[in-house]
Amino acid sequence: MKTIELLSPAKDLEVGMAAINHGADAVYIGGPDFGAREKVSNSIEDIEKLCRHAALYDAKVYVTLNTLLRDNELERARKIVYDCWNVGVDAMIVQDMSLLMMDLPPIPLHASTQCNNLSLEKVQFLEKVGFSQVVLGRELSLEQIKEIRANTSVPLEFFVHGSLCVCQSGQCYLSHYLGNRSANRGACAQPCRLPWNLLDENGKTLIENRHLLSLKDLNNSAHLEQLIDAGITSFKIEGRLKEADYVKNVTAFYRKKLDEIISRRTDLQQASNGRCSFGFEVNPEKSFSRGFTDYFIEGRKEGIDSPFTPKSMGEYVGEVTWCNSVRMELRTDKVLHNGDGFCFIDENDELKGLRADVANGKTISSNRPHGATRGTKIYRNLDIEWQKQVDASNGNRKIDIQLSLEENEKGYEFIASVDGCRDAPWHVSTTTECEKIIANNPEKATENIRKKALQWGDTIFNPVDLKLDFAQPYLIPASVIGEMKRNLVEKLMNQLVENHKNNRSHCDIMQNDTAYPETELSYLGNVTNALAADFYRQHGVNEIEDGLEKSYSKQSGIKVMTTKHCIRYANGMCSKETGKKATPLILSNEKGTFRLEFDCRNCQMNIFAV
Repeated sequence: MKTIELLSPAKDLEVGMAAINHGADAVYIGGPDFGAREKVSNSIEDIEKLCRHAALYDAKVYVTLNTLLRDNELERARKIVYDCWNVGVDAMIVQDMSLLMMDLPPIPLHASTQCNNLSLEKVQFLEKVGFSQVVLGRELSLEQIKEIRANTSVPLEFFVHGSLCVCQSGQCYLSHYLGNRSANRGACAQPCRLPWNLLDENGKTLIENRHLLSLKDLNNSAHLEQLIDAGITSFKIEGRLKEADYVKNVTAFYRKKLDEIISRRTDLQQASNGRCSFGFEVNPEKSFSRGFTDYFIEGRKEGIDSPFTPKSMGEYVGEVTWCNSVRMELRTDKVLHNGDGFCFIDENDELKGLRADVANGKTISSNRPHGATRGTKIYRNLDIEWQKQVDASNGNRKIDIQLSLEENEKGYEFIASVDGCRDAPWHVSTTTECEKIIANNPEKATENIRKKALQWGDTIFNPVDLKLDFAQPYLIPASVIGEMKRNLVEKLMNQLVENHKNNRSHCDIMQNDTAYPETELSYLGNVTNALAADFYRQHGVNEIEDGLEKSYSKQSGIKVMTTKHCIRYANGMCSKETGKKATPLILSNEKGTFRLEFDCRNCQMNIFAV
């Protein structure tokens, strides 16, 4: 049976717990350092708390240690791995190959998408050197994923939702080149989201002040079953900078989608335990998004970019049918609220926003001019009532239990069986010594016992059945049942955590000489320490150039980005469609100037520093 994992992001302990509570089978979170998002580091103490909470549902915690390391950072990185293993972390997500040369605990290592995992040969290599899971590049199509799955056995992870980096992961040096803020070191300044000008080789302006490298957000929810059948077992949501409301909503959305698939297929099972119920409308359009694209899952398509704004547009609510300077009436089927936030692209292709001071039916009024006209498409990027519901949601994730209340010689035994989990059925019990009082009104006494015994309130447990095994009807005080339940809750939770800890995967990296797919590595190989260089030499690489992050220099002529997003294609200038040669173009703004060259054979664009 194939186990399907929903993997959610966590910027901190609070968001990680929210992700688990709303259906995540696993969460990934930054550790104290080296986590590819330098703004969201977390203490080992908080990671330990998250591990214990996740373990209640047999969910996993992966810690990201996926930046490039310098020589003087190697020992610190090694210590972090040990600390994570000791507090219950299930795997480390890594980029730097130096870690495979270290003395580490038996913790599984996952190959980050920053390793640039886009080819069958690369994934085969990563499997052979000991990685327990590989995060594939977002640019892959279903057919490419199928080919990789057919020729490897390592579990495959794939992004299905969230912000898209325009460059191939691990190969973007634009931020590093412009301001010494390296994406491979967790400090990307996101210059790709800025407005740029596009010029031809002669300096003629073709497009002015547009976000030419900014992509829409990924949404592969329509392709989940295809991805399962192609070989993906871990479905990853991007967003380690996102707040709890985003993670709650998007996690709940994919939980429901995957549950629907798993429920009708006997060959699939969920990777963790417990079922969720949500007190809000689960809808990814209501969270941050720049509009959605399924990217290259079915090949190249138009409209993957977001040229007018890198900001969130939200959900489409309708079209303006009438307006004056401060009021507008919409053609919409949405319920609008006072305080909702709206936005639109105006006649000059600029993003404009407004707050509805008053929403009355399909009419919204603002206390300042909005600039919309009849026919303008309006989006809502803040649904204030929905936001309140999401903020209040705790996910209500429950584990089903079977209960049995029995008498013994000195009192009663209360037994809780957990048989809805993926593990073999098990039980815990608690006993109490007390006087057995024969009930004068058996029916009423039994009813009261059942009522009290089945009330588990805000615990994580949901009793689905209660069996009473008495020689005769008894009157059991509510306080006695309450105390036994409290004991059971503590024992159940401790046993769940212990079960997860005992079943954690172990993986010892065994040194070998499996040949790397290349014998020479340029700076694109991202080698920034001596131990990583030793790793590649051990695997047959003869010439190794230092990675750019090892010593910062603004060197003209270097390739700073390789991307499947083609500015020619996106703007009607594709050579395959126009029949004209794909001559180089120039990308420029106040930050810098770059040369675009087009690899039409491989249908990708390369960006070089000028």
